Amino acid sequence: MAAPLLRLDGVAKSFGQVVVARDLSLSVEPGEALGIVGPNGAGKSSLFAMISGDLRPDGGTVWLDGRDVTGAAPHARTRAGIGRTFQVPRPFEHLTVFENVLVCAHQGAGLRGRQAQAHAMGVLERVGLAELANTAAGRLALLQRKRLEVARAVGTGPRLLLLDEVAGGLTEPEVAELVAVVRELHAGGLGVVWIEHVVHALVKTVGRMICLAGGDVVADGEPLRVLADQRVRELYLGAGPEAGAEEGS
Repeated sequence: MAAPLLRLDGVAKSFGQVVVARDLSLSVEPGEALGIVGPNGAGKSSLFAMISGDLRPDGGTVWLDGRDVTGAAPHARTRAGIGRTFQVPRPFEHLTVFENVLVCAHQGAGLRGRQAQAHAMGVLERVGLAELANTAAGRLALLQRKRLEVARAVGTGPRLLLLDEVAGGLTEPEVAELVAVVRELHAGGLGVVWIEHVVHALVKTVGRMICLAGGDVVADGEPLRVLADQRVRELYLGAGPEAGAEEGS
């Protein structure tokens, strides 16, 4: 049986008395789309940081394709196939949209010359930014910046894409556009793990959802079943997940 694309075994992390991961174990299969919900401070972004290598766990093991990458640096994990976005887009403001993705093709995917250029342009076409290829990133509107954030992550050539609240701050029509982009990327075979407070975006995209709270997985399964779980509903103080749509992790 093939190893999961991503597996966490007993991962633990605390900041003083604040526990963001408590003996946390989960797996993501190749090509799977997993959504993650949870209240503020649940450890969702810290989980991504431990997967991408930006944060070292206090204990446990992070596996990628059956390989222990717990001690690997972020750039090594990028080269191994993990791409991630951040809640606040971080483009190179004075470079063009194309140049931003080209840098990721060079540094992440290890491509050079015409191959890197073709890859970068192909990514822009997939996320709907080809017409803005020569526009400076600093001139982009919010939805375009979100698209570019996704493009930069995809430009590294990942097999696993980590999306950290990319729908935050968007209007409903803009969310729908972004959902269409993510669905197309996933349909192309890319594994996706998406942290999001705009829960209906997840329901339209992922096949499985988990809820994190207090460093633990409190629910895991089909999205609508997870959202109907009484423990999950209580975590949102009876207001429903969508009530936290504009709050951070």
